[in-house]
Formats: sequence, C-alpha cells, structure tokens
Amino acid sequence: MTEAPVAIVTAASRGMGAAIARELANRGYCLVLMSRSDDVLHLADDLAASTSGSGTVGLTGSVTETEDLERLIASALDHFGRIDAVVNNTGHAAKGDLLTISDEDWHDGLDLLLLNVVRMARLVTPIMQRRGGGAFVNISTFAAIEPSLDFPVSSALRAALGSFTKMYADRYGPAGIRMNNVLPGYIETYETTDALREAIPLKRQGSVEEIAKTVAFLLSEDAGYITGQNIRVEGGLSRSV
Repeated sequence: MTEAPVAIVTAASRGMGAAIARELANRGYCLVLMSRSDDVLHLADDLAASTSGSGTVGLTGSVTETEDLERLIASALDHFGRIDAVVNNTGHAAKGDLLTISDEDWHDGLDLLLLNVVRMARLVTPIMQRRGGGAFVNISTFAAIEPSLDFPVSSALRAALGSFTKMYADRYGPAGIRMNNVLPGYIETYETTDALREAIPLKRQGSVEEIAKTVAFLLSEDAGYITGQNIRVEGGLSRSV
C-alpha cells in the first residue's frame, strides 16, 4: 500500500478534469483516471513521467456504467491499496427548449449528472469507512443555484445533486467522510460572447486551473471542516446570497 494519498478523477482526459488531475499529481497524489476518450491513457503516462506523484493509472470507461466504476475502483485498490479522494466530473447534458427535451435525454442526464455520484458513493464509501475518512468533490454548475434556460437538464439535476450532497454529508460526516460540490461559472473551455463576459463582475472567464486549485483545497485537510457545501467559482456571476 502506498503512503501517498490516492484520488480517483473521472472525465479526466481534457478540460477541467485534466487540470484537476495535473494539480493533484503536482501535490503528490497517486491518481486513477477515467474517461471515455483514449486521451486519458496519454495523460496518465505524461503525469507518471513528469510529476512527483507516486503513480498514475488511466482507464477508459463511462461514469454512467456501474461496471466501469467497479473496474475503476478495483484498479485503485490493486495498484495503490487505498482511496482517499474522489472527484466526480462528467461531460455535458442535453440542451434544448425546456419542453422539447425528450424523456430519453432527461433520463440520460439523470445517469450522467446525479446517479454517477450516487453509484460512486455506494462503491467507495465502505472503503473510506474502513480507512477512517475521505473526501468527495463533485463538479456541478453555477446553474444549480440560479437555474438557466440555457442549461435546463443540468440546472434541474444538479440542484438535486446539491440536496444529495447535503444528505450524504449529514449521513457520513460522523465517519470522517466529506462531500462538497464545486459550481463553475463560464470557464475558458466554454465558448462565450463579449456581452456575457461583461456581465461577470470579474469581467473574464475562469481558468481550468482555478477550478483545479479549488478542488485540491476541498480535498485537503485545510478544508477539513467543510462538508455538504456548494462552492461557487464563477467570478461573482450569480446574484443569490
């Protein structure tokens, strides 16, 4: 068993997921990465060769498939013997006019944006309980707090994720296991307009590195008294207090 902390990161091949993987590797984590894209295998090789982390493993698979999640967790235990942290990151849900979105797209969104976290928690929580603690961070969206017609499926289901996260924090806090959500605003990987950037108080889009550093903080002991929270990283965009 490694002495270094071990983190699982999903949807890790590019964008925020890849930035989170790099940040955690630079902080000495062993990593087990998964994505539907083969790019995750190249990222794992690059991180293993270029960082001070104790090891990085990459797998292809989907967060919507329980068998893939089981493979991911088994790989973490086989390679490193422990799991200290999980970052639940995903792709994007279907968009469209509110009442034209099909039942199939709503159900696909449920699998992608909410049940992925539920399933991962079912599988990993007993492992963390045996170790005496751990931390989850779920990548959500600012629209979970202020729903947007531009992101109807994501807005609705990630609001539900906020409720699940609070209930999980209540249930497993006594076991030393924390769960929080990070709510990005318009990050640099999302194409936007000058008018939208002007509406952001900081007058710019966020960087993937800013999301990654927030995630790393929430996984760390420095955030040891933070659980069940929605942490907005959106440049002041949302108006609710």
